[in-house]
Amino acid sequence: MGKIYDVIVIGGGPAGYTSAIYTTRAGFDTLVVEKFSAGGQMTQTSQIDNYPGFPDGVDGFDLGSKIQQGAERFGAETFQAEVIDVDLKDKIKKITTPDRVLLARSVIVATGAEHRQLGLENEEELIGRGVGYCAACDGMFYKGKTVVVIGGGNSAAADALLLSKICKKVIVVHRRDTLKAEKFYHEPLFKAQNVEFEWNSTVCEILADNNVTGVRIKDLVKGKEREISTDGVFISIGRHPQTQLFRGQMDVDKNGYIIADETTKTSINGVFAAGDVRTKIVRQIVSAAADGAAAAHFAEEYLANI
Repeated sequence: MGKIYDVIVIGGGPAGYTSAIYTTRAGFDTLVVEKFSAGGQMTQTSQIDNYPGFPDGVDGFDLGSKIQQGAERFGAETFQAEVIDVDLKDKIKKITTPDRVLLARSVIVATGAEHRQLGLENEEELIGRGVGYCAACDGMFYKGKTVVVIGGGNSAAADALLLSKICKKVIVVHRRDTLKAEKFYHEPLFKAQNVEFEWNSTVCEILADNNVTGVRIKDLVKGKEREISTDGVFISIGRHPQTQLFRGQMDVDKNGYIIADETTKTSINGVFAAGDVRTKIVRQIVSAAADGAAAAHFAEEYLANI
């Protein structure tokens, strides 16, 4: 049997590395397993303005690196690999990567949730150049400008309402003839004088020079296409949690998020879920970091009693 860590953290975003800061400072042997670079989704954002302590904003990649360095300063280890299998139900948890089987007494799952994409040809290359997925994160870049919000659920309605207070015009493009969002969003959106709706429509192309200049939309009833000028596009069609590895071993909700309350405790003893991967209302960098601190606390409590 190889080395048994006190804590293995799966995922190196703000939740994962924050939990590692706390567990290593408490004297627990901690390993963070991350398949890409530190920071998770933050690395896709060049300017983060809503994380405390950076009055001029901070690059997402830089922030991820700084959080990693903070954890490693106290002794956390980082192993860059993809987790391909887990066995979490026994007292000693097994985390399998292509090259190694890792062992731990407790596990913090911080794998996050990814924004759903439309799948358009130039969508990914325009991220940060007019295409965004989080109005709370990037909305201020479009102050006094025109934006398109794609979607009709709660995420889209919340984004459109927030943007209506910042932007000159907000155009909501939805494939149905009414919002799917909960009713309390309807009245303020319909009353907002700078919010327009393109019903029964879908975006079939994002138009751009170096940055987004517009979208081509298709009327799903008439079959006609036309172009709309815009400075930015917010794709608000939901997220999908990175929980495929854990389903069948721990309880998840109907959308696949790990069921865990503010204690971050999952249905398996010694396993905790932190950040966007768990059931929660607010999914922001600062709330993910807070989850990391909570997960570390309850992991420490668990380890002290086994």
